[in-house]
Amino acid sequence: MPAEWEPHAGTWLAWPHKEASWPGKLSLIPPIWVEIVRALAPGETVHILVNDAAPEPQVRELLQEAQVPPGRIHFHQIPTNDAWLRDSGPIFVTRQRHRRREFAIVNWTFNTWGGKYPPWDDDDRVPERIAALLKLPVFTPGLVLEGGSIDVNGRGTLLTTEACLLHPNRNPQLQRHDIERYLRDYLGVRHILWLRDGIVGDDTDGHIDDLARFVAQSTVVTVVEDDPADENYERLQANYRLLQEMTDQDGRPLQIVTLPMPGPVVYADTRLPASYANFYIGNRVVLVPTFDDPADAAALTTIQELFPTRRIIGIHSTDLIWGLGAFHCVTQQQPATSESERND
Repeated sequence: MPAEWEPHAGTWLAWPHKEASWPGKLSLIPPIWVEIVRALAPGETVHILVNDAAPEPQVRELLQEAQVPPGRIHFHQIPTNDAWLRDSGPIFVTRQRHRRREFAIVNWTFNTWGGKYPPWDDDDRVPERIAALLKLPVFTPGLVLEGGSIDVNGRGTLLTTEACLLHPNRNPQLQRHDIERYLRDYLGVRHILWLRDGIVGDDTDGHIDDLARFVAQSTVVTVVEDDPADENYERLQANYRLLQEMTDQDGRPLQIVTLPMPGPVVYADTRLPASYANFYIGNRVVLVPTFDDPADAAALTTIQELFPTRRIIGIHSTDLIWGLGAFHCVTQQQPATSESERND
């Protein structure tokens, strides 16, 4: 599995349509998708899933009004139950064979984060449908796993959490060593790093993409909470201490860069899982959630230092996070066949 910062052929999105994911706010969400597409399209193809032919003209009109170049946008009529394509979508893997780069899709089982939000039948079929569209081989492990629960450096190391992957609502019949075997066999990793708990409000049971992300082969950026009175303080400090003792696949200590946490984002008496770690790395840009918080500027500055050749785009995400996810949760990268494809 390539690292996210490696060249993309494109990014996959599912157009938002589920009222229950953003109760009372669904009408505010499509404009955020327009911002995502407008930011990504100059640097890569953007694939958009729509449930059928009906929504496509309206979506095209929204993109046209935002002056998004239409040649970069491909629509696909693939039904979804929801828009969290990081978790339900395909994981692309690659290999070099006979001087060619070959691709396949891993079709993990998706059950809405432990059976929380039925139905999920359409979401679970998305990887196989995209594989058929792209005419790619499919590996189906039979393991429940979401894309937001793992992060890789593209060199053999994977980062995840015990809270999510070992939760009994995913694969209760398997032990930690069993799950590690699946990760090695299907993602080509050989070194697996385990953090513990996720942030407060995360209904995924602790996805890594709200906590810590690889930004280079041996560099991890992680969120920390400095206020001892905050609910996230102990869990994030514990993860930070673990990271400081970890190494990459070659035994080199990880370089740890910290991101602040925004102050609590609360809506309808619910604390939401707001985190600057839920950014998405495109070919030319990095999309970062912001929250009208004093910590926004520091987070954007830190991420810019980590990605000096990319434009950092902060997008206001208080409405988006009401759905309990941000930009990494709704995107899925497709690796490029070559550097020239990235620059097409």
